[in-house]
Amino acid sequence: MTELTSDTERLMKVRARQKKRKPEFNRCDSHKKKKLSPSWRRPRGLHNKLRRQISAKGKLVRVGYRSPKAVRGYHPCGMKEVLVKNAGDLLGAEGCAVRIAGTVGMKKRDEIEAMAREMNLKVLNPTSGGD
Repeated sequence: MTELTSDTERLMKVRARQKKRKPEFNRCDSHKKKKLSPSWRRPRGLHNKLRRQISAKGKLVRVGYRSPKAVRGYHPCGMKEVLVKNAGDLLGAEGCAVRIAGTVGMKKRDEIEAMAREMNLKVLNPTSGGD
């Protein structure tokens, strides 16, 4: 595994501190109606209290909540995360944490995991059953 530079390590700590303070951004009134998923949608209504930033109604998504650019897209373990769909994708994933795509079948998944083990790559979602 690759060692983190001191600057990257510091920025990972900054990101962790920021994420702890960041509010949960849910869609307005998603707790009231079953058909509304909590995934964020910008409030656009004329009388919408969240759009008007009434303090008790929650926070709006803003650029200020973003993590440092140098560590954006990193896994909490401190490595870049790469989505792998076939064994060939592993060749460009040196020094990264690997996540196998959900659409990959068991036969190809076993092949990818074996190849990742040979290359000393960390697989974030290995098969739970094992061999």
